[in-house]
Amino acid sequence: MAVIPLEKIILRKVKMRMKNPFTTSFGTLQDKEFFIVEAVNKEGQSGWGESVAFSAPWYTEETVKTNEHVIKDFLIPLLRKRPLEHPDEVSERFSPIRRNNMAKAALDGAIWDLYAKEQGLPLSLALGGEKKQIDVGISIGIQKDISLLLGKVGDAIAKGFKRIKIKIKPGFDVNVIKRVREAFPETPLMADANSAYTLKDIDHLKQLDHYNLMMIEQPLLHDDIVDHAALQKALTTPICLDESIHSLDDAKHAISLGSCKIINVKIGRVGGLTVAKQIHDYCRTKDMPVWCGGMLEAGVGRAHNIALTSLPQFILPGDTAGSSHYWERDIIEPKVIVRDGVIEVPQTPGIGYAIDQEALDAFTVSKDVFDV
Repeated sequence: MAVIPLEKIILRKVKMRMKNPFTTSFGTLQDKEFFIVEAVNKEGQSGWGESVAFSAPWYTEETVKTNEHVIKDFLIPLLRKRPLEHPDEVSERFSPIRRNNMAKAALDGAIWDLYAKEQGLPLSLALGGEKKQIDVGISIGIQKDISLLLGKVGDAIAKGFKRIKIKIKPGFDVNVIKRVREAFPETPLMADANSAYTLKDIDHLKQLDHYNLMMIEQPLLHDDIVDHAALQKALTTPICLDESIHSLDDAKHAISLGSCKIINVKIGRVGGLTVAKQIHDYCRTKDMPVWCGGMLEAGVGRAHNIALTSLPQFILPGDTAGSSHYWERDIIEPKVIVRDGVIEVPQTPGIGYAIDQEALDAFTVSKDVFDV
C-alpha cells in the first residue's frame, strides 16, 4: 500500500485578535494564540491543521504552551517511527500519549488534509461525507445586559442562522432565556452552561423546560456523565454533552447511561478527525443526533469543521459561523461565507480553501521546522 510521503512538519505559533470579546462562564477572550500545523510531503504539497487550545486551561487542561511541548517533544517523534499509510493510523500512533487531544488533533488534521490532496479528494469525501451544504447556527457569548443580547440575537436571525446558542451562567440564565424566548418565540434556541451548575441546581434548571429549548449543553461538571444521567431524567429539555466526551468510549458510556440525548463533537476535544468520525458512526447506529461545536477557530479549523459536518449524522446546525463574524482578516482564501444559514461544502481537494500566506505571515509569532 502507498504511504503518505511526509517530509517535514512546520509549526507556527499565531496570534490573532477577534473582532469582539467572547465571554462564557469560563471568562472573556479577545486575543487568541494558537498553532497552525503544516504537514509537507516530498512533492511539496502541504496539509494544514489548527490547534484549538486556549492560553489558559479554562475549557480543558490543555493550553497553547502544553500543546507546543507535546507536539514538539512527543507527537512529532512518534510520526518519525515509520511511514503512515492512512490518516486513521495517526490516532493509534499517538495512543501512548494520554489525553492532550488538542495537540493530537492539530497534527491529525494536517495529515488528513495532505492525504485528501494526494488522493485528489475534497476532505469531506475523504471522511465519508455526503452533504454539499451544511446548516449552521451561531453562538452568542454572555452580554453585559439583556438588551445587548436581544440585539445580537435579532441580528443573527436576520442573517439567517438556523439556530441560536445563548451562553448562560448562574445569575444570567433562566430570566435571560425567558426574555429571548418572549422576543423570538419561534427561533430554534439552545443554552450552553459550560459546566457552571451542579445537581443542587436541578429545580432551578427545570425552569428551562418552559421555553422549548432544543437542548441545554453541558450543564454539569466537565468530566461527568453520571450526574448528567440523573439530571436528564429530571428534565424534559434534552441535555447535550460537550466537555464530557473525549473519546468513543465516553460517547458509548454516556449513551448507555442515558446521560444525554444529543452529543456535540469537537475535533480538538476528541483528538482529531478519525476519532470524531468514529463517534459520529457510533451515534448513527444509536440514532443519537450530533452536531459540530466551535472553538473560535480561524479559517483552517473552520474548514475542518465544515468537512466533518458533511457526514450524515450531523443533523443539527453547528457553530461554524463565517470568517467575518470573528475576524477582520482570516488566514484562508476564500473566506468562509454563510448565506441564509448555509455554508457550501468545498468540492476541491483537501480542505478546499487556500492559505492566505501574507496574512499567516503577518499573524505568525514564531515558526519551527521539523524533519519527519
